[in-house]
Amino acid sequence: MGFVPTMGNLHRGHMSLVRLATERADRTVVSIFVNPTQFGEGEDLDDYPRTPRKDLRKLQEAGVDAAFLPAPREIYPDSFSTWVDVKGLTEGLCGRYRPGHFRGVTTVCAVLFGIVRPHFAVFGRKDAQQLAVIRRMTTDLRMGIEVVAGPLVREPDGLAISSRNGYLSPEQRRQAAAISRGLRRAAEMAAAGSRDAAALEGAVREAVAGQDKLRLQYVSLVDPETMEPMSMLDRTGLLAAAVYAGDTRLIDNVMIEPAPKRKNGR
Repeated sequence: MGFVPTMGNLHRGHMSLVRLATERADRTVVSIFVNPTQFGEGEDLDDYPRTPRKDLRKLQEAGVDAAFLPAPREIYPDSFSTWVDVKGLTEGLCGRYRPGHFRGVTTVCAVLFGIVRPHFAVFGRKDAQQLAVIRRMTTDLRMGIEVVAGPLVREPDGLAISSRNGYLSPEQRRQAAAISRGLRRAAEMAAAGSRDAAALEGAVREAVAGQDKLRLQYVSLVDPETMEPMSMLDRTGLLAAAVYAGDTRLIDNVMIEPAPKRKNGR
């Protein structure tokens, strides 16, 4: 059994995860649940787009065997008093700016895993920190669930597909493509031999700084498994960024590899 947990408003990114699950599994379950415990004060819980009828049609067309749309009280009954908190991995990047967010993510996933009992669950690479946190939780708690990473799907101009892209004005949407351009430029610099984290991060800073509708929250080169900052690209690294376009927070990332050393050691 394969499982794809979502918050609904399904787009091409979600459906790529669903296809990955249906290709691997005998039976596939998709959940749609806007999880209140992963939203912080002032975030968009009430405004988060909810399109259950459209979502169910898409899942049926994709060959999904079961859709699970629980009410909040089914996940968090009045007696609920247990939380899952992964340390270390959750303290940097998004965790620094969204206190309690990952505790909500890990707790709801633990509950959903307990209900669905899948053999594997699929999560997207766009939420790279979430992917690492869920992997750590399933490993530490010996859940016996394989965590499968699905692709990061982009629009033609490079913007990472997200349900929150619908919040953007036309000009914000146009400028938001600068995020992926900066990440792509950093990957090109790494392929050409650049290894300094500050220089690679600077490519994203420069790309975003040139757009008056965007505001960089963070950009950081980290180890993709531990989320620890890297000062040098001496192994595979994750370059992750969070950017505000008006009130809308967008995240994106790219995996980058150091250029092979030449035979003379340089």
